[in-house]
Amino acid sequence: MENPSRIYELLLDYAGSDTQVTELNIGLVWTVCKAKHLGLAMSPGLPTRSLPWPGTLNGKTLAELASWITDWEPYKATVAMAAINCSLNRYELPAGITLLPDPKSANLAVFEHFLPQLHDKKVVVIGRYPGIERYSDQLELSIIERQPTPGDYPDPACEFLLPDADWVFLTASSITNKTFPRLAELAQHATTVLMGPTVPWLPELHEFAIDYLAGVEVIDPVKLYQTVAEGGGVRIFDDAVRYRIVDLSPNNSMTWLKNQIAEDYNEKHRLTQLMEQWYGAGKQGRCPEFNQLNQITTKLSRMDSSFKRLWDKHSS
Repeated sequence: MENPSRIYELLLDYAGSDTQVTELNIGLVWTVCKAKHLGLAMSPGLPTRSLPWPGTLNGKTLAELASWITDWEPYKATVAMAAINCSLNRYELPAGITLLPDPKSANLAVFEHFLPQLHDKKVVVIGRYPGIERYSDQLELSIIERQPTPGDYPDPACEFLLPDADWVFLTASSITNKTFPRLAELAQHATTVLMGPTVPWLPELHEFAIDYLAGVEVIDPVKLYQTVAEGGGVRIFDDAVRYRIVDLSPNNSMTWLKNQIAEDYNEKHRLTQLMEQWYGAGKQGRCPEFNQLNQITTKLSRMDSSFKRLWDKHSS
C-alpha cells in the first residue's frame, strides 16, 4: 500500500490549472467552485465570522486555491478540495456504473447498489448519511461520525472497528479533514468504497487500498450551483448530480490510467510546441507555459510509475 499521506501530492499533481475561478460559494452543506466546470466539497459545518479572504477568491487560479489542500484551517482546505475537483472535472469521467436511484433516497444509492454483497458482513460507514439507519436491521452496521448522534461511534472507534471490518464506506471529506491517511491504513484489508460528492476522480486511488470510487457526475451545473447556494444538502441528488460507481480493479485502473496518460501526453506535446515557438521567436524571460509543462511532466512520471506497479502486480 502506498503511503496514504501521499494523496495530497497526488491531488496537487492534477490541480495545476491556470484557469481562473469565476464563482465560489460556501453553502451550508456543500462548497462549489466554478471555472470552466464545477467542483464540489463538503463544507466544514463550523460557523465562523472571521474568515480573512471572502471577496478575494474570484479571479484566482484553480492552482492557487488547490494549494490550500494541505492547510489545517477547515475552510481553506474545503475551498481547495472544491477547486481540485473543479480542475479534475475537465477530464472525461471513467467508465463505470451510473446509478438511477429511488428519488426518495437518492443519497443512499451507493448503499442500495452494494446491499446484496453486505449481508453477513461487518460493515463500517465513516460519516453519517441521512436515512442510513434504515439498514440497521439488515446489516451488522457501525457508523463512525466526527459529531456523533445517538447510536454512532466517535472518531477513536476507528482504531478498533476498521481492522476487523469486511466492508468500509469511507467519506471523501476525510481527505479534506486529513483523517484519510489513517483511515485508509486501518481499512486496507477490507473492501473499501471511497464515496460522496467530494470524491476526486483519480485512477491512482487504487494505491491507497481503495477498491471502489462512488463519486458524482454533474448532470445540471446550473441547478447544482443554485441548490448549493440555497443551502441544499441531499437535494443536490434530485436533479443536479447522480452517483457513479467505478471499480478500481487492476484491469479497470490500468485502462483509466492509460487514457489519462495519453491525454496528458498530448497536452505535454502542445505545451512543448508553445515553448519552442516562444524561444524560437527570440523572446526573453521564462515561457508562460513553463510551470504547466513542468507540472505535467512530473504528473506523467508518477502516472507511469503507478501503471507499472499495476502491471507488475497484475502480471505476477
